[in-house]
Amino acid sequence: MSTSPLERSLEQRLGLRERKKLKTRRSIQEHALRLFQEQGYEATTVEQIAEAAEVSPSTFFRYFPTKEDTVLTDEYDPLILEALRAQPPELSPTEALRNVLRELIGEMLAADRQRILDRSRLMLAVPALRARQWEQTRETQDRIVEALAERLGRPAGDFELRAFGAALIAVWETTLLAWVENGGEDDILALLDHGLDYLTAGCPI
Repeated sequence: MSTSPLERSLEQRLGLRERKKLKTRRSIQEHALRLFQEQGYEATTVEQIAEAAEVSPSTFFRYFPTKEDTVLTDEYDPLILEALRAQPPELSPTEALRNVLRELIGEMLAADRQRILDRSRLMLAVPALRARQWEQTRETQDRIVEALAERLGRPAGDFELRAFGAALIAVWETTLLAWVENGGEDDILALLDHGLDYLTAGCPI
């Protein structure tokens, strides 16, 4: 499997032991996604995934606490936050986030478009995954708000910052849903740009 510059950046930040663990985690996840596609999410067991990945069930659980985590887990939130903190201070929050998302999502899609589409379809289709994904999205929203608070010198509990973070997540979720519903054929970055433009315009109806 090819890796994007984003993934190589992640690997370079890790020691040898952590890189080996990352390789094993990705292998388990790849086999899980393949089995979910072939025989359905509910019909696939942890034991089947472990066997396909040539690891023991106990090893599986060291990397993924639950079967759901094989769909939901990635390593990118810290890189997104790091890239946001590195944006030029003169940029507005929206433009800083636009730069980060275009760069990182573009790199992820360039190397891993089908895998991202498959994961997204599963997260939207399986109720248990939707519930967990909602929790994770809220955590990501909180981290983005914290990074913006640092950037703007405002408290993380600032009402306007929290409302902006919620609106940003809504734009992303709407973008992802539209992309998945059309089979990944649309330009997701163009959809994201449209959503951010609409947000900054005040969401006129």
